[in-house]
Amino acid sequence: MTLASWLLMRRLFLALVVASLPLSISAQVVSTCDWRASARAIVEPWEENSITFANGAIRVALLEIIEPAAGASYLLILTRPDDEMGDPQCFVIGFGDGVGYADMSFSELVSAYDPARGLILTIPVQIFSPEESFRNSAQLEITVNQAMGIVAATSKLGVE
Repeated sequence: MTLASWLLMRRLFLALVVASLPLSISAQVVSTCDWRASARAIVEPWEENSITFANGAIRVALLEIIEPAAGASYLLILTRPDDEMGDPQCFVIGFGDGVGYADMSFSELVSAYDPARGLILTIPVQIFSPEESFRNSAQLEITVNQAMGIVAATSKLGVE
């Protein structure tokens, strides 16, 4: 299987997963790493704002960029399997296209493992709502399936 066909199959699988989620859960944006994943965006102190799982095969870190100020927080996920060059997969999770979360409570991140789904991470977030001029509490759930090489994220609004 070529890399291009594998990536296409992975994207199709992710689209099916997202499409099968209940309507009460909104999909978040999981994208491959770009400028937001810069080391200077990792919130200091690094030891309090990053954590590893699966014997170091999965790393999660809190990112903050400068703009937009009301959506500056993102989550970085580095995971195996490595690509053919030996680099780990790298993902950035945000609320929408070009906007992160108003706040993320990284110290409250909780992990669980489901053999059928993979590593499941939950973290409280705040979503800025410019139409209503306030923040909405939500619970962000990230699933990291190393066997499939897939990272998916959803959130439930109104969860503290």
